[in-house]
Amino acid sequence: QVQLVESGGGLVQAGGSLRLSCAASERTLSLGTMGWFRQAPGKERAFVASINLSGSTYYADSVKGRFTISRDSAKNTQYLQMNSLKPEDTAVYYCAARRGSYYGRIYSPDYWGQGTQVTVSS
Repeated sequence: QVQLVESGGGLVQAGGSLRLSCAASERTLSLGTMGWFRQAPGKERAFVASINLSGSTYYADSVKGRFTISRDSAKNTQYLQMNSLKPEDTAVYYCAARRGSYYGRIYSPDYWGQGTQVTVSS
């Protein structure tokens, strides 16, 4: 069973930055497309960003220009650099992976992490 473990969440003021990490128990190159989702209180889980095996990235409109997704295959880790954070970015952030290389939103991930809380104060 593949395990994805997030880290890097926390409390930050509006305008600040955080970097989330997601360590995989399996080679990320074999996992295929990786990405991030988030779930705010009272809302459904929403897609944030994805990166495929070619390194192509895709972002939700709400984070485009502020967040950057990347992956380090040698470390079996993906990252989400979050800049210019806003209170509306407050959510639990989940790492996800889907086998195969896709461009765009990830539908029906094969694997999920346990989530890490990001809180942005105004």
